[in-house]
Amino acid sequence: MISSVQNVSNLSMTRALGAVDTENSASSSVATMPGTAGAANGMSFASIMGNMASDAVNSLKGAESMSFAGIKGTATTREVVDSMLQAEQTLQTAIAIRDKVVSAFLEVTKMQM
Repeated sequence: MISSVQNVSNLSMTRALGAVDTENSASSSVATMPGTAGAANGMSFASIMGNMASDAVNSLKGAESMSFAGIKGTATTREVVDSMLQAEQTLQTAIAIRDKVVSAFLEVTKMQM
């Protein structure tokens, strides 16, 4: 079920987003925020989104395996609940990002040339 989502990181290559190059100027006076560590390392937007997608998939797979461990009796109820809550939070974040991307795409398509 979750393994079908694994190929999300390959989408950037099929849509030629992997070739997008970001410029990092040394004279930039913008302070880095805690969530912008990838930009300071010169990572592209597509690679950051791919990493986030693979982290989300790993979180969901971990929750799925923890639920199976709970059914088998090898994991405590607390571990299963913590894992499921983390997976739910990850899924909600992924849905929010998806909604923002779709909204931005619709705004771009409404622009006049």
